Amino acid sequence: MPGWAVAVPPALLMLAFGLWGLTREGTLWGDEAVTYGMARRTVPEIWRTLGTGDAVHGLHYFLVHAVFAVWEPGLVPLRLPSVLGTTATAAGVALVGRHLAGPRAGLLAGLVLTALPVVHRYAQEGRSYALVCALVTWGSWLLLRRRWVAYAVVMLLACLLHEFAVLVVAAHGVTVWRRREDRGRGWVAAAVCVTVGLAPLALFSVTQSSQVEWIDPPDTGDFTVLALLAALGWACTRNPTGARVRSLALPLLVLPTGLLLLVSTVHPLFVDRYVLPYVVGLALVLGAALDHYWSRALAWSAAVGALVVLVTHGPFLRMPDSRKNDVGAVASAVAEVSRPGDGLLFAPGRRRSYALAHAASYAHLHDVSLARSPRASDTLFGTEASPAQVRSHMLSTSRIVAVQDHRDQPLDAEPVERTKRAVLRTSFALVEERLVGQVRMGVYTRRSPG
Repeated sequence: MPGWAVAVPPALLMLAFGLWGLTREGTLWGDEAVTYGMARRTVPEIWRTLGTGDAVHGLHYFLVHAVFAVWEPGLVPLRLPSVLGTTATAAGVALVGRHLAGPRAGLLAGLVLTALPVVHRYAQEGRSYALVCALVTWGSWLLLRRRWVAYAVVMLLACLLHEFAVLVVAAHGVTVWRRREDRGRGWVAAAVCVTVGLAPLALFSVTQSSQVEWIDPPDTGDFTVLALLAALGWACTRNPTGARVRSLALPLLVLPTGLLLLVSTVHPLFVDRYVLPYVVGLALVLGAALDHYWSRALAWSAAVGALVVLVTHGPFLRMPDSRKNDVGAVASAVAEVSRPGDGLLFAPGRRRSYALAHAASYAHLHDVSLARSPRASDTLFGTEASPAQVRSHMLSTSRIVAVQDHRDQPLDAEPVERTKRAVLRTSFALVEERLVGQVRMGVYTRRSPG
């Protein structure tokens, strides 16, 4: 079976799934709103802003900016790169599986990938994770063919889109060692080039490490999931077909996640989407297992199982409630309860990202803690006024609409954030509160002096 016959069916199926409900009923979640807002700035503005925050996502912001330059900004052009990324991933997984274990194993691996709910999720988000997954997949294909210059370029691009893709380079090192090809000289040279190319971004991003302070340490559940994935991968490769994908698939499935979890026990950095390429390893081992035990009954069972997953998870993943928050719903709620001239308070200030894509809903309000807007200050969320200024602005307002985190979330310790909470507690009364996803929106009125 030629390569195109193996790669095209999964790619077309993934493209269809990616386009299905792409606008998610017109909703946008917080991180996507940041991408949307950044991509609408000019190239010099983006470059200056990356000096103050989010440098790790800079290449993606430039890419979406280029898309917006030829296509009017909106949800479809925002998310289309991710759709194309997962489409390329499905095709690449099929070709990698074909190279390692034969045409049917490759085709099944590509089809398995298209049925994974987590792939559907990130196929429809305006962030870099699906593109990283595509580059890792094709980097793996180049690794198998020992095209080291192209491999170094592709993996460097993956790392520049998200620097934790360097963990995949480490996984590829295990693959090379297991396969004992060229004693690893080609991979070592490529890995050194990737590391050197990534180093400036990695070193600079350390200065912005405060942006990931929201990440909690890993818990028992995270390690349990890793153990289950490792056990599944081991079980799926205990056969001749699985053995042929083992050297590549198992390191991809386990090593990046395991390394990030270990690091996170010291400095929390683990978020599952940061190591999304594990789905490539998962699809390969499952495709190999299906190929080895193939029968008509298994084919029908697999098809029914995939259909059940798609029916139960597919529609939900394309609904507003499928993401952490819906900035459009927050904007609508603010517009509904507020009055012209009311004060507006984001606590903490980074929640100002909710307004990036819906500025009109907040235009009639006065942001009582804002010193300079995000765009004017070349920052992601704007610059906050001093605690004394924030206190003065709040006390000069009779009514404030506050966009806050839920009460069970950690409280920011910065002086300006403590001032916001103190003034609300001592000088204002909460008269209405709504929970909109993970956002707590309160309406406060000034207490009488007595």
